[in-house]
Amino acid sequence: MDAHEKIADPGYSGPSTPPVLSVGQLTFLVKDLLEAALPTVWVSGEISNLSRPQSGHYYFTLKDEDAQIRAVVWRTTAQRMKVDLQDGMDVICEGGLEVYPPRGSYQLVVRELHLKGVGALEQKLRRLHEKLKVEGLFDPARKRTLPMFPRRIAFVTSPTGAAIRDFLESLRHRWHGVCVLIVPVRVQGPGAAEEIAAAIAQVNRLAAPIDTLVVGRGGGSLEDLWAFNEEVVVRAIHASRIPVVSAVGHEIDVTLSDLVADVRALTPTDAAQRVVPAADDVKAALADVARRMQHALRRRCVEGRSRLEALSARRPLRRPFDLVHDLSRRIDEFDGRLRRSARQQLQTSVHRIESLAAQLESLSPLAVLARGYSVTTRATDGQIVRNATELQDGEQIVSRFHEGQAVSRIERQS
Repeated sequence: MDAHEKIADPGYSGPSTPPVLSVGQLTFLVKDLLEAALPTVWVSGEISNLSRPQSGHYYFTLKDEDAQIRAVVWRTTAQRMKVDLQDGMDVICEGGLEVYPPRGSYQLVVRELHLKGVGALEQKLRRLHEKLKVEGLFDPARKRTLPMFPRRIAFVTSPTGAAIRDFLESLRHRWHGVCVLIVPVRVQGPGAAEEIAAAIAQVNRLAAPIDTLVVGRGGGSLEDLWAFNEEVVVRAIHASRIPVVSAVGHEIDVTLSDLVADVRALTPTDAAQRVVPAADDVKAALADVARRMQHALRRRCVEGRSRLEALSARRPLRRPFDLVHDLSRRIDEFDGRLRRSARQQLQTSVHRIESLAAQLESLSPLAVLARGYSVTTRATDGQIVRNATELQDGEQIVSRFHEGQAVSRIERQS
């Protein structure tokens, strides 16, 4: 049987061959093998093509110089993460591989994500910021105002850095008569944060009073400025009884020391402008105050002169004795009226007394006696005798006449 006959024979199955799989069967086979072989992997790379639809899931590409892989963070996992994913972040992801059959592609399902390098510092910074914010260390209500004219300023910084040179140069041009105490510390590297915190505490213990405390350094990367993000430094600034100015880095650099300090300066030069006034500005302000005072005094003088002239035009001030004379005249008039009234009252009283005396005289017993009558009384008790029957024989009586009296004895009554 030749080859054509073998093929034509329906009972012939040909040589042994592997089974033919559909695309779906092959894909699910790969899915089972891959997901079973790599249930957990750790992968590092850079995020790109990041998207987050309304579902809340994250979709992005994790890539390096050699390859790339699709990755997904489901919404439930994303809600637990404290990192806001962005393109360009270097991250370390933990998760498992998964095949997506509709596209025949595989992807990394991320269950945990950590930032690498600067990203890790940023994550640490956010967590510490949230912790200290909850404690109230950044509350604006606790911030104090700086003294307007400080006499002693302490600067905690590196003595060889550009920050102290810029600060002193700006200070020299703005104000004189201020003493600056430089407290040398390391501003980066291991142990720098502890030195800065110890220096802040030491300045607060000085016997000579410090009016303003400046803490800072020049610009640098996040790693260079990290000492001013350490919790020990932030708490030392918060505990300072002296108002603190934070002057760390450049304008775009913001550290936790900036947030906790009473005043944040954009640069060390800006710190000098904030802690002391400009002499020219003070002179200009004083000159303006002097001008305003002179103007106010002149205005008061003009107003006073106008009031004085108005008062001097009034009669009491123009002829001050007229009122005295008028009052004297009225007193004289009152005196005359009083004297006339007194004389008239006296005459009326005399006439009244004379009339009453005449009436009294007419009713007086003495007047009766003068007409020849007498008054008889008992000698014993002085009682007036009105009836002869009241007397007893031998009883003494007294007879009062107009002039004199006589004592008699009763011999007989009838």
